[in-house]
Amino acid sequence: MPTETGLRSAAESVPLDWEAVRTYLAANGHRLDADPPPRQFAGGLANLNYLIYLDGKPAVLRRPPMGELPAGAYDMAREFRILSRLPDALPFIARGLHLCDEPSIIGQRFQIIEYRAGLVIREHLPPELAHRPEIGARLSQVLLETIAAIHAVDTKAVGLDDLGRPEGFLVRGVSGWRKRGLAAKEDGTDALHHDVGTWLERNIVPEGKPALLHNDFKLNNIILNPDDFSPRAVVDWDQGTRGDPLFDFATLITYWIHADDPPAMHDMEQMPAVEACLCSRQEAVAEYSRISGRDMSNFLFHRVLAMYKLSVIFLQLGLRYRMGATQEPRYAPLTGIGTGILEFTHEIAQGRAF
Repeated sequence: MPTETGLRSAAESVPLDWEAVRTYLAANGHRLDADPPPRQFAGGLANLNYLIYLDGKPAVLRRPPMGELPAGAYDMAREFRILSRLPDALPFIARGLHLCDEPSIIGQRFQIIEYRAGLVIREHLPPELAHRPEIGARLSQVLLETIAAIHAVDTKAVGLDDLGRPEGFLVRGVSGWRKRGLAAKEDGTDALHHDVGTWLERNIVPEGKPALLHNDFKLNNIILNPDDFSPRAVVDWDQGTRGDPLFDFATLITYWIHADDPPAMHDMEQMPAVEACLCSRQEAVAEYSRISGRDMSNFLFHRVLAMYKLSVIFLQLGLRYRMGATQEPRYAPLTGIGTGILEFTHEIAQGRAF
């Protein structure tokens, strides 16, 4: 049975209409057990994940966040399609078990996914790992080998060769994130958005051969085997698509902070790269190139685009707080963090940082 670690109390869990879920699942041949009751997993600022017992076995019910959602975001149907096929190629993918495509049940579509037990390292390194000198090198290698394995998947063999629109992926990325950035910007930052956006348009590079992308791959989206830190599951696939794999890798590198990075990079608390003594970003780029065989000579463009995307995501989450869509205190500082990341992105684009 799963332990209490990583679960919110029943009182702290965001409530769902569990009777409606139970009735719906019964009509589809499944039993939602009442004992133990559903519990929300801790962590995360977006999708809501609950430990449930389905037909007597642990599983995960996953739904989008509450409130109005950006167009195309938090796509449960897309994620379920990936999770129902990708386990045939990668053993560290938890299989999708059921998709509820009817939003009226709980207000949004939801899915149920296979439960995989293991260690999840969130914003801080667990105390029991803090004094293990080998942990940084091991976690660095696991991150790099795992994302390279995702990028090496034969999407045609698993029926995902029509996923997304890889042609024009980078051009659409620049245009789309510029629009989203302007919609979510903090007052007084117009010039920064303009400068970074103009740099991206002027420095766009040829697209790499399309590959499967996770689009938010980082340490807390891997469930690890606590014995050897091998991946038991890579989760959070609602942004999964096909496109230039260097952009996906650049997304990972946005979370790979250094001790001397600006405060906003530390304040986002997404991956404990400094605590865990991960290798440097430059070493990570070189090692990914070695594992994947990919040319990294144009990587600065991908780095700046991924950093700009990260800043906009934090600004969008902060906007939810500013507009009153959520009152959770965790959202209050996110606008400032997003602007701080944007400032660092500008430094990277100007060649003053990496």
